[in-house]
Amino acid sequence: MKIGFDAKRALHNFRGLGNYSRTLIKSLDEHYSDNELYLFSPETKKKELLTWYQDLGDNAHLISPQGFISSKVPSLWRSFKLTSEIENNHIDIYHGLSHELPIGIERLNALKVVTIHDLLYLKFPQFFSAIDRFTYHKKFTYSCEKSDLIIAICEQTKADIIEHYKVSPDKIHVVYQSCSPKFYYHKSIDDLIRIKEKYKIQKPFIFHIATMEENKNTLGILRAYELIHSEVEEDLILIGRGKKYKQKVIQYIQEKNLSNRVRILDEAIDEDLPAIFQLAKLFVFPSFYEGFGIPIIEALFSKTPVVTSKGGCFPEAGGPNSRYVDPYDIKDISKGMLDILRDEGLQKEMAQKGHEFVQKFHWKNTANDLMNLYTTHL
Repeated sequence: MKIGFDAKRALHNFRGLGNYSRTLIKSLDEHYSDNELYLFSPETKKKELLTWYQDLGDNAHLISPQGFISSKVPSLWRSFKLTSEIENNHIDIYHGLSHELPIGIERLNALKVVTIHDLLYLKFPQFFSAIDRFTYHKKFTYSCEKSDLIIAICEQTKADIIEHYKVSPDKIHVVYQSCSPKFYYHKSIDDLIRIKEKYKIQKPFIFHIATMEENKNTLGILRAYELIHSEVEEDLILIGRGKKYKQKVIQYIQEKNLSNRVRILDEAIDEDLPAIFQLAKLFVFPSFYEGFGIPIIEALFSKTPVVTSKGGCFPEAGGPNSRYVDPYDIKDISKGMLDILRDEGLQKEMAQKGHEFVQKFHWKNTANDLMNLYTTHL
């Protein structure tokens, strides 16, 4: 089969949508190499992402805009010319990996698939400008109407799509995300020591990684840690890009005199993250809303206990042995952290049972689920 993907995020985005796209494409390349994979995207100038593409098998092909106007304004190519590119390459299945399908795709005979990750712009409209909300609504509505299949990344997202877009449940299928396989394997003692030395990590620590935006609740973590920092030996390490909200985080650390206990590792690179996860005593992720929560399964693969939010998609990702807290209740977050940090037996139990649970998200399983869905609906 010829399977085409909207690969813009895969080749231009280091965050969640990019990670989802790269992991999905690579999992099919790894486990179903008899198919031809066509990646439709403007060319990337980011060395790390270009290397990722070059590491794919010979069955992967990059289709980029040609001509002066298309190459200079790739957004026009993606919106108005991509359907013709899909048709000219005789694609059997086209999968929009990040909420979007190109205009005019309904005229093609290809199976049309779109992944909807979350409806954050509807759940938290205050985080988005009016023009962004309008644009997202147009794109999401079009994709839901013109697709043959909608993939939701969790049951919560499926329920949200049914509620807000009135889509038939029969059209929506849950296929869980995986994470990079670099999190599947435990690092050697020498590797862990090297990472501790590289980042000058001298004490046990609580870990959090996410883009520093309001819905991620980084300030909630800080406030909860402030309540218990004098009772625990663990420091708090944060990793995440951000703008205005990140400045609020930095300001709070300074105002509360937590600079000697809380670190933001801006310089951390992706290749070091598995070791940082494995070194952490506890991973804390009390987000207000997520489509799924990839960092949760990265922590579970790393055998690191997890504290995350009640409700929503979080129990789907975290399983029965993570600790669930009210993200709006600072004392509940702090108690969740403290209970685990004080109980080594509980830490070991959470680590082992969490690792057993998370195998359902191994990329060989998610790739198999996706391929079965493709072939059933062709």
